[in-house]
Amino acid sequence: MSAEVSEQATTRPRTPQWLALVIAVLFGLFFAYDVWEALGNLLGMLSFADNLGVTLTALGWVVLIGALLLPIILFGLAFWLGMRRGPVQQIGLYLAALAVSAVLYLDIYTVFGPASLLGT
Repeated sequence: MSAEVSEQATTRPRTPQWLALVIAVLFGLFFAYDVWEALGNLLGMLSFADNLGVTLTALGWVVLIGALLLPIILFGLAFWLGMRRGPVQQIGLYLAALAVSAVLYLDIYTVFGPASLLGT
């Protein structure tokens, strides 16, 4: 009898595939917006640097490309960690990944600022 109880206690209900897909697509749109915004920042800084007659520094390239890749990596990590979890845990992971993406990008942008991304 105790073996039956321990088996029931360890098995968790999995999220239906269609629900996991809907959650991933909905949050994927938010992450896609982050990527689109980072691409806009990269192109905007390139245009701004060109208008000033300067180029981006190596640090500028790293920061702007990192900002482009960060949401993609965090979405993949949240998707991978949430594969065998319930829908509430999946939503929590996606929300945490979005928050981390926003905080890291704002921290990096605040610490370095636009002036340090441009060279002479």
